[in-house]
Amino acid sequence: MTDHPAEHAAWGEPDSTAAPAAPAPVTPADAADAARLVAFGLQPKLQPARDQEYGELLRRYREDPPFARLADAVATGLGLVVLEVSPRAGMAVTAAEDSVFAVRMGDYARRAATDASDRFLHGLAHLAVAAMAFPRPEDLADDGYIGRVTVNGVDAFVRQACRRLEERAEEHGENTDPATDAPGLEAAWRIWARRSSTGATKDARRLAGSTTGIIGKAVAFLTDSGFLQRTGDDSGGTYRTTARYQLQVRDMAGSAAMAELLELGVVPVTDGSATLLPPEDTDDLELAADAGLPFHS
Repeated sequence: MTDHPAEHAAWGEPDSTAAPAAPAPVTPADAADAARLVAFGLQPKLQPARDQEYGELLRRYREDPPFARLADAVATGLGLVVLEVSPRAGMAVTAAEDSVFAVRMGDYARRAATDASDRFLHGLAHLAVAAMAFPRPEDLADDGYIGRVTVNGVDAFVRQACRRLEERAEEHGENTDPATDAPGLEAAWRIWARRSSTGATKDARRLAGSTTGIIGKAVAFLTDSGFLQRTGDDSGGTYRTTARYQLQVRDMAGSAAMAELLELGVVPVTDGSATLLPPEDTDDLELAADAGLPFHS
């Protein structure tokens, strides 16, 4: 029996003139997996190595470009910026200013049970932790670098910066009274310098509104957010950085306030007790009037 031409076409080689196959359509299951990966990224303490599903979705993101684009689109739709997707950091995301996930200074201060006038102090505490954790550009660029900070070390560092800035203000004949309604680093250091380091309680605990109390809230928040890991109780509390925090600081490293604080000079040490270097040329250090603190207003 003779085969029909149609049967040859069905069982033979593909027709070279046929149109290329269309990409596989996105299924609801794909969308669910992409959203699941973004959800994992919003759990900063979750380690990909310790969760099989998370690890598998990360591997799919790296190996399946259409799926990666879908996950990126889900993140974008939620107002998130993808900083990195890797085994070391997981799906590291940060919130855009208009995102529902954005941490705003007012919300943070209310959660910390502080007065609204402490806004600058909380912003400066976070700024100083970041500057001490990664004092040199090469530290921030090195994926293997681990920064270390202590609560007392951050407070001592900021107070040295306060003295440096106050000396400069006096040299230039500037007003050194606290300006609580002025923006940026200039107002923050003036208020910080006049705040008690620990306060005074009958049982010697630090007061919540003291500068070490404010730093304690900052590092506790960063620890809860998966940015720091507590390593001990010395010096008011010792902490080490995580890959996710390094990515977050890279994202904010271009801010005027961060640059200004780093320009004062930081001794790059890893025991959490960084200090200021003598300025090489103080004439080149100008206060940035609108320096932004590391929170959305």
